[in-house]
Amino acid sequence: MHSATHCDVIIIGGGIIGAAISYYTTKAGLDVTVLEKNELASGTSSRCDGNILAIDKDPGFDSQMSLKSQQLVHELAQELHVPFEYRNPGSILVCENEQELEAAHKWVNQQREAGLEFHMLDRNDLKNESAYFADDLYGGLECKTDSTVNPYMLTYSLFYSAKQLGAKVHTYTEVKRLNRDENGQFIVQTTAGEFTANKVVNACGVWAPFIGEMLGVSIPIHPRKGQIIVASRQHPVGLRKVMEFGYLISKFGGERQVDNMTEKYGVALVFEPTESQNFLIGSSRQFVGFNHKVSHEITKYIAKRAIRFYPKMADMMVIRTYAGLRPWTKDHLPIVSPVDEVPGFYIASGHEGDGISLAAITGKVMAEMLAGEETTIPVEALRYDRFKERVVN
Repeated sequence: MHSATHCDVIIIGGGIIGAAISYYTTKAGLDVTVLEKNELASGTSSRCDGNILAIDKDPGFDSQMSLKSQQLVHELAQELHVPFEYRNPGSILVCENEQELEAAHKWVNQQREAGLEFHMLDRNDLKNESAYFADDLYGGLECKTDSTVNPYMLTYSLFYSAKQLGAKVHTYTEVKRLNRDENGQFIVQTTAGEFTANKVVNACGVWAPFIGEMLGVSIPIHPRKGQIIVASRQHPVGLRKVMEFGYLISKFGGERQVDNMTEKYGVALVFEPTESQNFLIGSSRQFVGFNHKVSHEITKYIAKRAIRFYPKMADMMVIRTYAGLRPWTKDHLPIVSPVDEVPGFYIASGHEGDGISLAAITGKVMAEMLAGEETTIPVEALRYDRFKERVVN
């Protein structure tokens, strides 16, 4: 006899990944319960920017996964009840020297071969894009399909619709213990009582390893801190997302021609206009454990970097700064996978800075896995066991 708190699937984590999984899984007809230790979207999902990008993904599997996610978000904009500031303006990368421009040409060719809508931009194109750009930029590239959302609103909207479809969402319910009984059923002890389920999905982002440990599963995800400045614009600086080409180099760990401190903090320009006419400026990348205090030193380097690309920005007003933790894996791909050693246990975490981009496709694929169906995209590259030592006989 099952208790009232028994369900098919428990999802641990009330961020955007948990939200997308709960929506698609409930839509597929499964009985879903979500457990979140704080408020919904209170972790990384509310401390990031809101881009659904293909422009910064490795050509091939990575960018195809993003494209699929972009299509799904486009559909969600029609089917979810609560609007989430969805806009579809495309995005651009700008190059500040000859080497970057050459690398950008290669990047565009690779992406076009993979079937994506990428184009080079010259100096004139940049001037047309924004009168605020520095005069000495070499050019750049654009990706037409890139879109923007409010990540907090998208998380909320997915949960709202999941609840309409019957999902139960418990906030301020922290998982304290997790085990399986002899029938293979999961018993979840929380600060708000006991829950049982046939399957459990760990969608805890940077906190995923703590849940893994409860079942003796080691999850190689580390928190990587990033900071963002919110500034107000008296005049429209630009209408779409802009990143420096060096952001890619910084993301994938390559060499850039920048000063030591900019390199040390992984600072690279990211500019994103919001619907409320402010704009966000990033970005930085650091491993400092679970510390998400804002560092004024880093804020200074982010501002300095922004002024390199937009000199007139020096006069604009900073409203606030915030920092978040990105769930990093060493191959820059998330883990979206069953764990073979613990049947019924799944991981959907480790998206680093791509959680907003990949939430929709992650939710859909996880719903398909849980229902035992074939997945929309091949998921071999996202398997948990890819991190195991390959044993050679």
